[in-house]
Amino acid sequence: MKVYKGMPAVVFSAVFLTAIAGFGSPPVVAQQQAESQTDWSHYGGVPDGTRYSSLSQINRSNVSKLQVAWTYDSGEGPGGTQSQPFVVEGVLFAITPYHNVVALDAATGKQIWRFESGINGRGANRGVAYWKEGNERRLFTAVQHWVYALDAATGKPISSFGTNGRIDLRENLGRDPAKQSLILTTPGVIYKDLLIVGGRTSEGLPATPGDVRAYDVRTGQLRWSFHTIPRPGEWGYKTWPKYAWKVSGSANNWAGMTVDAVRGLVFVPTGSAASDFYGADRVGDNLFANTLLALDANTGKRVWHFQAVKHDIWDRDFPSPPALVRVKRGRRWVDAVAQTTKSGHVYVFERRNGKPLFPIAYRKYPKSDVPGEVAAKTQPLPTKPAPFSRQVLSEDILTNRTPEAHRWAVERFRTFHGGTPFVPFRADQETLIFPGFDGGAEWGGPAYDPETGLLYVNANEMAWTSSLAKNNNVKSARQLYLQNCANCHGDTLTGSPPQLPKLLNMGPKWDIAAITKITRQGAGRMPGFPSLSDAEVKAVSEYILSGESKEIQSDEPAAVTLDYRFTGYHKFLDPDGYPAVAPPWGTLNAINLDTGKFAWSIPFGEYPELAEKGLKDTGSESYGGPVVTAGGLVFIAATNYDRKLRAFDKATGKLLWETTLPFSANATPAVYSSGGRQFIVVCAEGSKGRPNDPKGGKYIAFALPLP
Repeated sequence: MKVYKGMPAVVFSAVFLTAIAGFGSPPVVAQQQAESQTDWSHYGGVPDGTRYSSLSQINRSNVSKLQVAWTYDSGEGPGGTQSQPFVVEGVLFAITPYHNVVALDAATGKQIWRFESGINGRGANRGVAYWKEGNERRLFTAVQHWVYALDAATGKPISSFGTNGRIDLRENLGRDPAKQSLILTTPGVIYKDLLIVGGRTSEGLPATPGDVRAYDVRTGQLRWSFHTIPRPGEWGYKTWPKYAWKVSGSANNWAGMTVDAVRGLVFVPTGSAASDFYGADRVGDNLFANTLLALDANTGKRVWHFQAVKHDIWDRDFPSPPALVRVKRGRRWVDAVAQTTKSGHVYVFERRNGKPLFPIAYRKYPKSDVPGEVAAKTQPLPTKPAPFSRQVLSEDILTNRTPEAHRWAVERFRTFHGGTPFVPFRADQETLIFPGFDGGAEWGGPAYDPETGLLYVNANEMAWTSSLAKNNNVKSARQLYLQNCANCHGDTLTGSPPQLPKLLNMGPKWDIAAITKITRQGAGRMPGFPSLSDAEVKAVSEYILSGESKEIQSDEPAAVTLDYRFTGYHKFLDPDGYPAVAPPWGTLNAINLDTGKFAWSIPFGEYPELAEKGLKDTGSESYGGPVVTAGGLVFIAATNYDRKLRAFDKATGKLLWETTLPFSANATPAVYSSGGRQFIVVCAEGSKGRPNDPKGGKYIAFALPLP
């Protein structure tokens, strides 16, 4: 094992920005305040992305008195929107399940205006971006691959932006726009007069490249691009095969970014390259996939970077924007950037130069035994803080919920491969991934308290399995399904609900036309497949409905030619549908970034039917993140099954208040003040709950009772 305690863990450019770090003055406020702490005016609350509010009207002593202040029902849903409301100058802007935008009176929830694009969007759409100069205010909202500029006062598209008020993110990528699949699921960030965006791409080939791009907020003109799959002459080009920039895809920023306006830096976490789990066509480390990038926000030039997973074959994306924090090193306060991961780790770097503030260890890991695959010899992990999710799955931590469940879990476990970090997949044997494909940390991101230096992060503690299988390049409907659809929906169309729906027995509302449309356009976390021919799409649609596989009559070559394919996401669940590992199945954690030590860690979430039988505090899956306030509180919804919004004492993790929502809320709350009254609002729609759980599309705001 080799440990790097500084520069060697990160690659630096010759550009060094001036440090802004004081001696002896504690960080009692967020580094970049919003225009007013009465607002929640950025994705992540304040420009730092810390999800921190300095409001304290609601505090430890009175939080138990919270009650519903108003509710807004979109009349839609569920759609999986995961939206975090955005509040500025007394107006709350929100995304509906079908990706319309509404402006509400922040004090009453009364609708002021509603924007409908005419496109029925579905799936994740986590919020809007906001730009203001003088009296001009603009919102930027996405529907699929379109980004609209709206007048914040009226909701009307601004015709001078792009073409009739919108731009098409499929353009300016160096490839045929008609064959690109790109969706903006997390809002872009604003720096000066630039809107900087990433996007969600396909996770299998062919895939759209993950360029990071900046557009003029007034005209919609492209101002700069950063190629995450480097082109000839660019940094990182030699970490890919020679022509990868023409044919490979992804390495994209789907999770969002954070801007340091003082230094002019935009921090961009990226995901894995396509295809996710078999990389024989992309031998090399594959910069800038799975990388935290620090870019000059004015030009898009690389300032520094850190790659957390080399040649990723586990889909270990960075799942959320980083938080801009301050940590104490001796007598010195250091402006830093903290990034959480799906593997359950926190990386902390100096913002100006990328120097790790805790040592990073590069260790050797196993080779792949799948023909053509060349796994990286070493991978990095931070030595501090300790992981906030368990890292090794053994028989000792299998479920003991019942003796029968335990016996079943042991028998299944003994058939698996892996269970430790960075073990490559095998063909024809299931490999354990723990923590699972959905984390560890997920897209909700952490909250950071500048008063105490504590970072709060919720985590999943689920095990998943999968394998690789040999591709049969015979042109048949089933083979096309296996190559393009089975990685999510499984070889047998059973999926992994609720995240990945099953396709068996789809019911009378689905026909060839409906399946063809969704295959072309995508929906939810499913990308579109514009590169498939009409004959191929029709054949796959017929196969899904009937189970009959026909040969495809087409002169076009098969789109996918890799030798191996991923067989799908499989949760390791016991026969009753509960996690086959011992609790906790989800946690909420408070980590001191000055010391790297945990302040506290608690089980987070419940299965209501188990709690009724006395099995409480099991934890559960959660999506969406926490917020932290000067009132001494951590607010978080996020859990899949119990439909709760909770408030914890931020110092101890003690539960101080909870309420049951009409639907589960897999979204991060917002905290703001309007008319002198503090509110906590969250989006609830229930799409990640069980099939029979209630679903809809509501925003619910809570406040203390009026005098």
